[in-house]
Amino acid sequence: MVSVTRAVFGDLPLGAGTVEKFQLQSDQLRVDIISWGCTITALEVKDRQGRASDVVLGFDELEGYLQKQPYFGAVVGRVANRIAKGTFTLDGKEYKLAINNGPNSLHGGVKGFDKVLWTPRVLSNGVEFSRVSPDGEEGYPGELKVWVTYTLDGGELVVNYRAQASQTTPVNLTNHSYFNLAGQGSPNIYDHEVTIEADAFLPVDEVLIPTDLTDCSEPDGRHRHHWSSLGWKAQLGHPHGDQTPGLPPAPPFFSFSFGDESTAHVSPAHSGKNCSPSTASLGEIASVQGTAFDLRKPVELGKHLQEFHVNGFDHNFCLKGSKEKRFCARVHHAGSGRVLEVYTTQPGVQFYTGNFLDGTLKGKSGAGYPKHSGFCLETQSWPDAVNQPHFPPVLLKPGEEYDHTTWFKFSVA
Repeated sequence: MVSVTRAVFGDLPLGAGTVEKFQLQSDQLRVDIISWGCTITALEVKDRQGRASDVVLGFDELEGYLQKQPYFGAVVGRVANRIAKGTFTLDGKEYKLAINNGPNSLHGGVKGFDKVLWTPRVLSNGVEFSRVSPDGEEGYPGELKVWVTYTLDGGELVVNYRAQASQTTPVNLTNHSYFNLAGQGSPNIYDHEVTIEADAFLPVDEVLIPTDLTDCSEPDGRHRHHWSSLGWKAQLGHPHGDQTPGLPPAPPFFSFSFGDESTAHVSPAHSGKNCSPSTASLGEIASVQGTAFDLRKPVELGKHLQEFHVNGFDHNFCLKGSKEKRFCARVHHAGSGRVLEVYTTQPGVQFYTGNFLDGTLKGKSGAGYPKHSGFCLETQSWPDAVNQPHFPPVLLKPGEEYDHTTWFKFSVA
């Protein structure tokens, strides 16, 4: 049995509208969601003693969400994650997007889906939000009708995203909740045990765009061979390629299929620059084997970051399988016993460990949110996919429907 209640959360400045809060409650979970950005503002989960704590970062008042803040709990779009240089080309036409993250466009631009008022509709076990993103909003082509639905089923929060476009446009929607299973306001997530079911990840450059296998020069301008200098052939559909004289055989490649879409092939993880004779951008897909990104078996986050001398994660993990529901990730907090399992129909998950949190924002009950005080599991398509033809496709055409679901399942262990 799920109860749904509705209340005013606050008024937008200059009479721009009233933001409402919807509280969904089952015998195991209580979730608060507001109509500004479809934002999850609270999520109460019981520990092994039956004591409930709020496990998402956020603010007590609407004003907190209207200030500059890192997308706490919000739905982001029209395209989540980064698009390199804020540009892409469709049917020979170049589109220029709002630049809001270094040289790139992030999470839909300056005024993305997280910064708009959505229209709510109460359901028996949840709430549906809808809006129409007009043609040209933040530089994107075509009108986009969007629906985001939150429902509760016992200990499971289900988020469904649907969209329909008037002309071909990239679409990539996700929820940007920051979790801390010890309870929001706890100083860090180092005692969380993390598992991600992914054999591959996307290495990124200094501005967090997938590294380009076609960039093959060393800092001094020299070209060099690397195992991935053979890998480009595999990624373009020739998994064996030619062997380079004088070098031992190249390591094997992993292969990923995306339903009825094309197959991507994966190079072994490595360091250094890469070579390819192609002039087109070719984002690297690397194996997690033997790297800090191998989270296929549980790791305690703090110890893992220390062992590999890693500052944190802000990377896309490549999920295998079709568009059916599949296991994505599991996080366990031993102190409270709380467990979060994530299932999704999406091809990837961005694992982010709050590296840019700095304690300056004051959250719920006056809590400070320092670096690594929350984690995100943003199920989505891969970053910069609109510029990477060998990544799972992100283009939505007229007459088609974007339809993806993510399940957040909470329990105790």
